[in-house]
Amino acid sequence: MARYTGPKERIERRLGEKLFLKGERSYSPKAAIIRKPYPPGLHGKKIKNRKFSEYGLQLLSKQKVRNIYKILEKQFRNYIDESLKSKGDSGETLVQNLERRLDNVVFRMGFSDARDKARQLVSHSHFLVNDRPTNIPSFRVRIGDIVKVKPQNLKNNYFSSFLPQYTKKYQPPSWVEFDKETFVGRVKNLPNLPESGVEHKDVQAIIEFYSR
Repeated sequence: MARYTGPKERIERRLGEKLFLKGERSYSPKAAIIRKPYPPGLHGKKIKNRKFSEYGLQLLSKQKVRNIYKILEKQFRNYIDESLKSKGDSGETLVQNLERRLDNVVFRMGFSDARDKARQLVSHSHFLVNDRPTNIPSFRVRIGDIVKVKPQNLKNNYFSSFLPQYTKKYQPPSWVEFDKETFVGRVKNLPNLPESGVEHKDVQAIIEFYSR
């Protein structure tokens, strides 16, 4: 499946907001949006206090959320259509469905410090979901699902060296649990908007954008 492979921090500078696309680097002073807090390009430094129309703000919200979850427009539109057809709150349903993607769940549990890396780990068949090999990043997990590393892959340098150090300081959201000794995670509940990191105003703007 096609995906964006360009500079990730350039996206953050263009949107004017830190989206934590680079894992631990995003929390450090080395983050591009901290070193260069202006849009990329020749005239980036001259662009200050940009004003957007209502349409422009809705488009900005869509680009932010789409880039957070690392999905392209066509797939994002499918999530929107499904959410609009749901019986519950469309915005809440949208966030729940995005959060329950396997690549995001792997990231949320603490198997990875960035969604891009989580997607790569899933695509390379490192995980079992309910003891079944699953390598589809968009696979949607359900409450009670168990996610764990394939036993034969635990000797991989990433899982034997990086992961134990990273998980020591990582705290997963309340809707998932993760055993830092066995590297086994479980989905406890449905995701919620506050812990997703997505702002309510952005979700509302997206729903309004696609409800035209």
